[in-house]
Amino acid sequence: MSTAKTQVGWKLSELAEAVGVSARTVRYYVQRGLLPAPPFKGPDTVYGEEHLLRLKAIRVLQARFLPLDAIQAELARLDEPALRALAESDAAPPTPAPGPPASAAPAPVAPPEPTRWRRWELAPGLELHLADTADTKTRDLAEHLRALIQKTEER
Repeated sequence: MSTAKTQVGWKLSELAEAVGVSARTVRYYVQRGLLPAPPFKGPDTVYGEEHLLRLKAIRVLQARFLPLDAIQAELARLDEPALRALAESDAAPPTPAPGPPASAAPAPVAPPEPTRWRRWELAPGLELHLADTADTKTRDLAEHLRALIQKTEER
């Protein structure tokens, strides 16, 4: 929207429309701390350029499939120029490199070897599961836990 570039302040509905979110979403982002609270609350509340930039940046980061907690951390570390660059970047995730020609037969892919699990019932309602792929330290810990449970049962 061309007015977004020249406008200094936006009403809640105008800001939401400019970015393509609902007014409720804007309020939620303020509540979550993703957006700063507007300087004045009430029927004459006006949102500024920082709100617009942050909303656009949030949309870009969401297009990259980041959860809101990660988005909040990312926004907190950005200064104003970096925030502006992110907000003005392309929201679409990068396109993958072209694959082999359609005439080339895809190489067969062997299915991954399933992980095998060992299961011990330590006590009624309490189980311990250990993957065969676990490292030595984890295996030792599991054996130690089993030994502790056995000692308490012997008493």
